[in-house]
Amino acid sequence: MPEVQDIIKKYGKEYKEKHKMLPHIAKAMGAIEKCRTAELGAHIDICDNCGYEKISYNSCRDRHCPKCQSIAREKWIYNREYDLLNVKYFHVVFTIPSEIYLIAKQNETKVYNILFKSVAETLEELGEDKKYLGAQIGFMEVLHTWGQTLVYHPHIHVIVPAGGIDNLGRWKNSKKKFFIPVKVLSRKFRGKFLYYLKQEKLEFYGENKELEIQQNFDELMSRMFKKEWIIYCKPPFKNPKSVIRYLGRYTHRVAISNNRIVKEENGEVTFKYRDYKDKKKIKEMTIKAEEFIRRFLLHILPPRFMKIRHYGLLGNRNKKTKLAECEKLTNTANLEKLEISTLEMLKKTLGVDFNLCPICKKGHLLSPDSG
Repeated sequence: MPEVQDIIKKYGKEYKEKHKMLPHIAKAMGAIEKCRTAELGAHIDICDNCGYEKISYNSCRDRHCPKCQSIAREKWIYNREYDLLNVKYFHVVFTIPSEIYLIAKQNETKVYNILFKSVAETLEELGEDKKYLGAQIGFMEVLHTWGQTLVYHPHIHVIVPAGGIDNLGRWKNSKKKFFIPVKVLSRKFRGKFLYYLKQEKLEFYGENKELEIQQNFDELMSRMFKKEWIIYCKPPFKNPKSVIRYLGRYTHRVAISNNRIVKEENGEVTFKYRDYKDKKKIKEMTIKAEEFIRRFLLHILPPRFMKIRHYGLLGNRNKKTKLAECEKLTNTANLEKLEISTLEMLKKTLGVDFNLCPICKKGHLLSPDSG
């Protein structure tokens, strides 16, 4: 089965010749092309029982590379398991209208930061409102920029514990359904996002050039304010452990995984996607290889941009103290985190010993330097 790397290797040079790219996008593209090849070097592991030698090529470790996300995801899941509370969790998705997509793409860092900020303030303010929960809440936000067919679709996934701490220091559980009505969430979020967008000094070019004229920009903002913005609120998870495993799929997901690519031939790429408008049916789409690369590169994030952020009770400031308080109030066992190697962690989480010799099935693969 072809992979993203194969498509970039085969068609990437021609793509670079035809399209101008920002340095960080070209860098990510180059890293994916070289991942686990001789160009990045290699290391040798030797079985301590039968002497079998295995050559492993080094990975690129780029966060957009489909090959490199499995281990990163398992590490993240292992670390997050120690942050789980003994409560239900909700999954909420915040989206923006498609009319704003091009503004977002042309001003990525600014608009993505507005997305994070608007979602956080919406949830914190409504959570503290006594009409809904009347408590301080905590949550995690994850930015995604793609839809199933790789088109540009920026949105925020949020995982929210079902409750918070009230002003008397007690844990207050939410109801079975999410504690804030979707319409209330949508309108509050819409107002905040448009307010902050108006405050920013934005760049407009190409199709958006006309928005440099203030009247045109104001008219667009007015239309967006009258529009209903879509927010999804999914049923609560059955148990905390399922939250992290589920969320791991989102935090370290790239625009498309290699297992979704069906074939590459005659300058075209066919891949699988889920059609949410047609009962979530799995379908196939075929596009030109050049278009496939263009769509994939749409989702390379700005350098050093943080796509996972924590807020409120789960925020980074005094997180350890706040988490300990939440654990006590929710009768959550305080688990001691074990510092273990990556291979030990993978064995613990996946149940697979990647160090076991594939030949004798008895010995373990070790680096000559480790002895």
